Amino acid sequence: MNYEEALGCLNEAAARGSILGLGRITELARLLGDPQDSLKVIHIAGTNGKGSFGAMLGAVLGEAGYKVGWFSSPAITDVTDGFRIGGECIPKERFAEIISYVNTFIEGMDEKPTEFEVLTAAAYELFRQEGCDLAMIECGMGGDSDSTNIVSAPLLSVITNVQSDHQAFLGDTIAEIAAHKAGIIKEGRPVFFGGESETALEVVSVVARERSAKLYTPDYSQMSWDVGESSLDGISFVYRGQELRVPMLGTYQYINALNVLACIDILRGEGLDIPDAAVRDGLAGARWHGRFEVLRTEPCVVYDGAHNPDGIRHAAQTIQRYFGETNAALLIGVMADKEYGLYAGLLGGLTERVFAVKPDNPRSLDPKILAGTFVEAGIPAEAFTDLREGVREAFEFAKGHGIPLITLGSLYMYREFTDALAECEV
Repeated sequence: MNYEEALGCLNEAAARGSILGLGRITELARLLGDPQDSLKVIHIAGTNGKGSFGAMLGAVLGEAGYKVGWFSSPAITDVTDGFRIGGECIPKERFAEIISYVNTFIEGMDEKPTEFEVLTAAAYELFRQEGCDLAMIECGMGGDSDSTNIVSAPLLSVITNVQSDHQAFLGDTIAEIAAHKAGIIKEGRPVFFGGESETALEVVSVVARERSAKLYTPDYSQMSWDVGESSLDGISFVYRGQELRVPMLGTYQYINALNVLACIDILRGEGLDIPDAAVRDGLAGARWHGRFEVLRTEPCVVYDGAHNPDGIRHAAQTIQRYFGETNAALLIGVMADKEYGLYAGLLGGLTERVFAVKPDNPRSLDPKILAGTFVEAGIPAEAFTDLREGVREAFEFAKGHGIPLITLGSLYMYREFTDALAECEV
């Protein structure tokens, strides 16, 4: 099977839609010999921050000498970038090999798995075949019924935070959403919760006690920072007297970094050898796509994958931090299940004009509806069904007015956006 044929297999699986339940993935894993249970897994759930958390932690663990496999979603530039070993995407040929191998077991199943279940099984099997010392596995959505949740005894379970998102699947309240994410907590295994919601913490605490899992939370007294020192080169802070730097932008990255540092302490307690030098050098070398990422400088073009109210709120704070009183051109495209009606109130005071676009995804929101929410709030906005046209118009507007172009919304449109941006002349 070559790469194109592997994508064809995934397209067949995608046509089955998203179906809740662990029955299919459990059966597929059993047929594969339960590769997840031969790995030391760091299982990561959370509404926001999973990617940045994984990028920082993976970089630190790599500097400490560990071979780290990392499964993340959604894939941003190509399906292979959801499968990383040592921080690098696996080659397309290796991706085709692992999908082909997994597919030989799928053929005999009565109820075929969904696309994400195929990818999950492939990740666990890949990391076993490659002899990874550690496997960082991100939940796709929720936790309890997420297909990644088949590992019986993870080295560490992590819930980065709990905010409103995917309400159609996870519930309308923070408590309901937290209950789903707490489903990754396993009997007798440590769990870390890095969110700020007291309601979510109460839910996680109850589940942790029921499962005799030691619960850890961040100690904010250990870190000090002055966000005034942040620049488009990264963030810096002091943790336990050591000055550290991360080349990732966004005021929210301070919390992500603190969560990573807290989890490093837990992992040390679980027997991992992680020297302070590995922490310093790993954080300094951490990179990740689409999180307040500067793609151009003249004019300044930034992409941030904020797509739910909490993400948009943090993005707004970051825009103010880096650009002050300068209003920006805003390009935005989101899925229809998001609370997009709140975005004009969160972003209105920061934008000169809004360019609403439609990501290439069947769940995308009609850009006319999105633009309309801004117009109703008194903010000039245009809608573009052709994303490339929207990017071109937004870029020219930003260049002509000497202001930054901030792109917010689904990570599903990252690749299409960057391709379109490459066609824009400075």
